[in-house]
Amino acid sequence: MPSYTAFHGKKRLAGGPATEVALATKALLAEHPGADVLIFDDETGRQTDFNLSGSDAEVTARLSTGASQNAPGKRPPGRPKLGVVAREVTLLPRQWDWLNEQSGGASATLRKLVDAARTTDAPRERLRKAQAATDRFMMAMLGDQPGYEEAARALYAGDATGFQNRIGGWPADLKAHVERLAATAFEEAPADQTSRAR
Repeated sequence: MPSYTAFHGKKRLAGGPATEVALATKALLAEHPGADVLIFDDETGRQTDFNLSGSDAEVTARLSTGASQNAPGKRPPGRPKLGVVAREVTLLPRQWDWLNEQSGGASATLRKLVDAARTTDAPRERLRKAQAATDRFMMAMLGDQPGYEEAARALYAGDATGFQNRIGGWPADLKAHVERLAATAFEEAPADQTSRAR
């Protein structure tokens, strides 16, 4: 389930599922209109916004159903009940020929190839995503803090000790969130990269 974190200035306001974070943000803004609240997607580190208009029940209903769903009555392509989504794939004729010769056909072969690539590249992909999410959040919330650039370099170098040394003086709630986002990056960093960083 996607997770979000809201900050009121440099203080953590709420964290968790979209509805929980949205309702906490809505409550704060009802008490303090114009308060400086930013919400971040924990997976990507990107800032996001929720539609907070209407009652709490309306906000919850919107977030529960998802704003990106297809219009009622319009059936999306693919097999949505099975989680299968149809999209266009562009390949060269020789690639289509090869796919069509595989047992199970083109779709089954493409699914197998994607799953195999995801398994093989999983640690590297988790590392890349964690680094990118951490850096995005740091840039948005801490880009003006002392040691930001050095912390970013340490993050990408897999230097956990150097990273901790650079973020030590940052505001507590923001620092804690950065550490949480960066944890996966340092867990997934290749051993040779970590040893070189030391």
